[in-house]
Amino acid sequence: MARSGNLSVLLITTWAFTVCFAVWMMFGVIGIPIREQLGLGSTEFGLLTATPVLTGALFRLPLGIWTDRFGGRIIMLLLLVGCAVPVWLSAYATTLWQFLLLGLALGLVGASFSVGTPYVARFFPRERRGFAMGFFGAGTIGAALNMFVSPWLIEAYGWQMVPKVYAVVLLVTALLFWALSARDPGVGSQAPSMWRQLSVLRDPRVWKYCQYYSIVFGGFTALSIWMPQYFKTEYGFTIAQASLLAACFSLPGGAFRALGGWLSDRFGAHNVTWWVLWVAWVCLFLLSYPRTDLIVHTVRDPLSFSIALPSWFFTMLLFTLGIAFACGMASTFKYIGDDFPDSMGAVSGVVGMAGGFGGFLLPITFGVILDWLGFNSSCFMLLYGIIWVSLTLNYLTEVRQAPVMGEQVRSPAAEQSR
Repeated sequence: MARSGNLSVLLITTWAFTVCFAVWMMFGVIGIPIREQLGLGSTEFGLLTATPVLTGALFRLPLGIWTDRFGGRIIMLLLLVGCAVPVWLSAYATTLWQFLLLGLALGLVGASFSVGTPYVARFFPRERRGFAMGFFGAGTIGAALNMFVSPWLIEAYGWQMVPKVYAVVLLVTALLFWALSARDPGVGSQAPSMWRQLSVLRDPRVWKYCQYYSIVFGGFTALSIWMPQYFKTEYGFTIAQASLLAACFSLPGGAFRALGGWLSDRFGAHNVTWWVLWVAWVCLFLLSYPRTDLIVHTVRDPLSFSIALPSWFFTMLLFTLGIAFACGMASTFKYIGDDFPDSMGAVSGVVGMAGGFGGFLLPITFGVILDWLGFNSSCFMLLYGIIWVSLTLNYLTEVRQAPVMGEQVRSPAAEQSR
């Protein structure tokens, strides 16, 4: 296929994923007025916002396999059209169980990642797949798009307008996608059997990548959902202000994913992942410290001290964490593109499912811990502990194995020069 054809497929598929991701994160913003309307607690709010993520996680593996067998073009089209219905109906929900049921249905849009990743990868040679998949993955910028669009619609027309607008956008995107996309190269009668696709999951590397992705993508998804209400409760901002500041995390999380793909092509997936985990560890350590007031009794009068992150410094740390998570998402899929080029649908499906499960479980856990401990920064303490697990796993399986792993982490340029 011509280079211009590759570019058009990449652009329209990335836009489709951007729209899907915005819809997937919808409850992160409209959930705030819904929470006030229904009088929900922190755990119930976490369940409300995380429910769409559950379906997106569960269906990533089957949709990834179906993409390998039937092609990403038709699967993506069906996803865009089919999910417009529950998105529209959610505007008329009035009870928590109705929101949860519709959230499960519309959450299918989150599985679009496992459709688009192998789809766009097939249009590019091996040495450019890291960039292509990273560029497509930049569609997670839809989380930031949701934080810009939803508050404006809420203030102007009420939260019910948000799902109605998103449903129309899904249908329009479906038309554009069908017009500008192309049939998958290599998909058809040569598709591997279902058993052969699933047999690759016995490889331990797959589960290691699942652990990486559960924190970089799962953490990104969970914080994108959680941060608007965090800014509102911790700093007292309005919904619009809180969403705008929360976008400082979601925006780089999408925009820098292409950079992460390029860096992974240039320096290797392992090197990028290693430094991503260390940067995230430092950011989460600082973000974890709760607002604290100290009283020191002197020989004269008591002295009071307050230790807290100002909103500008907190936002700067979030911005840095968003960049790190973006590069980590891209480097994880660079691993997959290099190690499993013939089974990308199945492997990206199960790895994406692990990331989706992280995005589902973390907001609920955030709510449970918040109800238990009572301070907002507890969510970062949890992520800090998970990062430690990833760092330890990376060190034991790759850093200590450097002489063995060297061949796997070489850049394509190095391979060509040999």
